[in-house]
Amino acid sequence: MPAVSSKGARMPESPIRKLVPYAEIAYKNNKTVYHLNIGQPDIKSPQIAMDAVAHHNLEILAYTRSEGSEPYREKIAAYYNRNNIMVNASDIIVTTGGSEALLFAMGTIADQEDEIIIPEPFYANYNGFATASGIKIVPVISKIEDNFALPPISEFEKLITPKTKAILICNPGNPTGYLYSKEEIESLAKIVKKHNLFLVADEVYREFTYDGLKHYSILEMEGIAENGIIIDSVSKRYSMCGARIGCLVSRNKEVIQTALKFAQARLSPPTFAQIASEAALNTPQSYFDEVIVEYKERRDILIELLEAIPGVQVGHPKGAFYCIAQLPVKDSDLFAQWLLEEFDVEGETVMVAPAAGFYSSEGVGKNQIRIAYVLEKESLIKAVNILKAALKEYRD
Repeated sequence: MPAVSSKGARMPESPIRKLVPYAEIAYKNNKTVYHLNIGQPDIKSPQIAMDAVAHHNLEILAYTRSEGSEPYREKIAAYYNRNNIMVNASDIIVTTGGSEALLFAMGTIADQEDEIIIPEPFYANYNGFATASGIKIVPVISKIEDNFALPPISEFEKLITPKTKAILICNPGNPTGYLYSKEEIESLAKIVKKHNLFLVADEVYREFTYDGLKHYSILEMEGIAENGIIIDSVSKRYSMCGARIGCLVSRNKEVIQTALKFAQARLSPPTFAQIASEAALNTPQSYFDEVIVEYKERRDILIELLEAIPGVQVGHPKGAFYCIAQLPVKDSDLFAQWLLEEFDVEGETVMVAPAAGFYSSEGVGKNQIRIAYVLEKESLIKAVNILKAALKEYRD
């Protein structure tokens, strides 16, 4: 029998999606499942984006340019400029989701066995992207006791080797909801400048900040135009996950020219999705104002309810719409599976994402879960109450 590649064998399962078969069995058993496991917002996509596709006048669904259509990139650049990120259309490559932008970035800046330093826990698919690219992730562990704050810069410097090519952050963070301060971004900018590294920032949750706090982009920082690469996406900003449109942004011309070769190899991003995403840039600020108020209310309810459960410790998100909760269990993978297979409250249960998959350090996060507060408040309250009842009954 032919063998699969060693790289394929090493590819990690998604902690967010690997429990789907158990959820499907729960559905077949007529259970209601509250999904706290995946960052699929229940907020409606902007109508202006939906209308743009519904009322298109295309006669041929043709390829677009590999870097994305010029009118769309011009509008993306204008969006960034309004957010004090001074770029132009030639600094942008439109990608099939932020995922492809990350793959292009890794392929552009690192060779086989090169290293990228990432504060963990981090977005689980970074593990998969690194494996697919032959890159080694070097983790810097941030702790729930510190609310997942950026570890001291000295911890980063200890890990820098001749193989180190970049530091990668997610800001605001998935899965922690941590929002980096201006001072933390400045510290990272100094270290990449000092050691001639790239600083890659996944900024897909830029709009979602709470408590009067502001998001600071790496490309707002002076002196790192050649070092900085932004990864972005329409998925969460406009609740358009299915559009699969993102972008890679850098003022480093060699980075853009190299990433464009990867873009050319996959031909072009999808046409209809670009039409929708271009229209979405005209979404009024009132849309975001309402969404942020809603998410803040959900966050406050979630944190209050979780902290009232005996033995549960929870990080306090400052942005995005996730939190990490530490549970009084030994193995959250087994607990999450048990929730779907064996537990319910009057025919209802919950699906969570075990957090070990958001770390690359072996054995870390085994008793943690990631919760996405993307359900409306009534469902969110029900889901946490079910989780509380489950923890009372569960035995390791």
